[in-house]
Amino acid sequence: MPKYHDELTEVLRAIADPTRRAVVERLAKSPAVVSELAAPFEMALPSLMQHLRVLEEAGLVTSHKHGRVRTVSLRPGGLDVVHLWLGEQRTPAEHQADRLGLHLTRTTPKGT
Repeated sequence: MPKYHDELTEVLRAIADPTRRAVVERLAKSPAVVSELAAPFEMALPSLMQHLRVLEEAGLVTSHKHGRVRTVSLRPGGLDVVHLWLGEQRTPAEHQADRLGLHLTRTTPKGT
């Protein structure tokens, strides 16, 4: 079992919810204030704050408060644990196909 198993479980649990995935997708574009994040959803602000708390506890987002305005940002590298795990699940055949593709790219004459 990988050393990062607990972290992976938290991240996957966090993004299992469609609302939280939508928030992550929105934050991938740029940071946003909580009221802007809440706009597309039909839920009370405290409910959205619970979703943000789950994302923050999983290490996917960070937030800071300036006065009465809370701005949320996607944490760089927050999804790296998922990428790492998925990479480990690739089969040897996939790795061989990657190497073959690289070899063909290097050895095939241009214009062929």
